[in-house]
Amino acid sequence: MSKTVKELEVTVDQLELGMRVVRLDRPWIETDFLMQGFIIQDQSDIDALVRQCDSVYIEAIYETVAKPERREAPKGLFARRRSVPPPVKVAVQPAGSLKKARVARPAAGEKVTYINKINTERELPAARNAYSSAKTVVKNIMEGIRIGRMLDMNQARETVDHIVDSILRSKDALAWLTKIKDKDEYTAEHSLNVCILSATFARHLGHDEKEIREIALCGLLHDVGKSKIPDEILNKEGRFTDEEFDLMRQHTTFGRNLLMSLPNADRIAIDVAHSHHERLDGNGYPRGLQAHQIPYNAKVIALTDSYDAITSSRCYDRARASMEALDIIYKCKGTQFDDELALEFIKCIGIYPPGSVVEFTNGEVGIIVSTDEKNKLRPRVIIVLDADKNPGRERIVDLNKGAVDDNQQQYIIAREIPNGQFGVDIRDYLKKGLVIQGQSKPLG
Repeated sequence: MSKTVKELEVTVDQLELGMRVVRLDRPWIETDFLMQGFIIQDQSDIDALVRQCDSVYIEAIYETVAKPERREAPKGLFARRRSVPPPVKVAVQPAGSLKKARVARPAAGEKVTYINKINTERELPAARNAYSSAKTVVKNIMEGIRIGRMLDMNQARETVDHIVDSILRSKDALAWLTKIKDKDEYTAEHSLNVCILSATFARHLGHDEKEIREIALCGLLHDVGKSKIPDEILNKEGRFTDEEFDLMRQHTTFGRNLLMSLPNADRIAIDVAHSHHERLDGNGYPRGLQAHQIPYNAKVIALTDSYDAITSSRCYDRARASMEALDIIYKCKGTQFDDELALEFIKCIGIYPPGSVVEFTNGEVGIIVSTDEKNKLRPRVIIVLDADKNPGRERIVDLNKGAVDDNQQQYIIAREIPNGQFGVDIRDYLKKGLVIQGQSKPLG
């Protein structure tokens, strides 16, 4: 027996609970449905479809029983008299049992647990290549749309695959690269960073690999609508006028329309592009959705989008430290962000995320290399400055193993400091591939 999933057109009077509606007999934007495709969960869904449509397309599963293979075809009289056998009757059933867009984070019994296959230092060269290539793709996407080219979804998915493959091998290598900020390339870098952060967050939440790729694609394309905003507004320094602010807010609608125009667009990516600025308290835009109306993936992207924006220097605002960004997210949980997801995101990022520059209580300065899932307060760190803030003997210390300094005092992080302070720039260490003095190959 084989199963084939196809679209089946049915009239609205044939609709039943559990059916997955994938297309309407009219454009989605002419209706009041929030999702581009959904499972019929109660009678109100059917009533809404009856009011607004004559027919819809559902996903249906066709089950076909294969006929036994014959050793020899009939011959002679029997062959001439035998008509073509009637087709095997198929059983059509609503696709309510098919995998659908997730509406909540994985439950404890559904969570996938991941382990790093290689350490951060060894993954970094591949991560740098993936980041550089992906950044070029994102820039080409945004610039191409500006001049009327169609977005290549296959290229976008391929880019996401490279990003996710790196994160599945080692969760912290690409996190380093999100710390490198270039204000003049904010739009492209931001989309890429949100893709990376979203995939990392999805891994932390225990999503399966397919869902991680789906969430990462949503992150990559969430701001694609900004390609329709004029550069003089997108890159304006200082406050927007009311008219400019209203236009900027339209990037969510522009993004939805752009993705809907593609023949092979992802329905969930469309919803996220449209809904990632909605808020739980109903004060978001563009539709002022309530908490239960906001797609799950849009709630995920809202967190990663805000975190990267807050920690980036933009033309109208300064970059904030990671700790300050997490504090803002914590204070906004329940109003702007989903409560549970906000707390999980804070756990995912940790107090000292990879690439952060920190000062120890003994005065030495280091850069966070990677964090331990079970104890993020005790990361692995490259010591780069001595207590007098002079370049010293570079070395890796693992705080989770009780590392001590030359005076046999345990290393304790005092605070995170801005990149560039005391002359420490993480770009220099990325260029070296985390090769420290006296080493001929990356640590690990």
